[in-house]
Amino acid sequence: MMKSDVSKQKIEQILDPAHLLCKDDIVWILGFIKKKVAEKNPQLLELSQPRLLQNFHYFAEISLMLIQRRNGFDQEADRLKSWIAEAVYGLQSDPMTDPSLPVSPSSPSS
Repeated sequence: MMKSDVSKQKIEQILDPAHLLCKDDIVWILGFIKKKVAEKNPQLLELSQPRLLQNFHYFAEISLMLIQRRNGFDQEADRLKSWIAEAVYGLQSDPMTDPSLPVSPSSPSS
């Protein structure tokens, strides 16, 4: 199995509504995004500047939630999974053909 397939499966697992998020999931997804940006992934170049800013915004929201969390992620799981989907938007595949990724982004309620 190729590394991109493993990453795609891991993201799908994290975003699965039945999957209980843990700190390792959050750290993994943040590392995945960081790696894609550091590699100057060509898929990022296809995203508009406003979309890239949205990706970064959600990356920052996830990071802050990880830093500030007091308990588990269970109370914030739905919102956190939504933010993860937004933060990885465009990094895995064509967003128009991947039903697991959002097509019309929504803003977090900060």
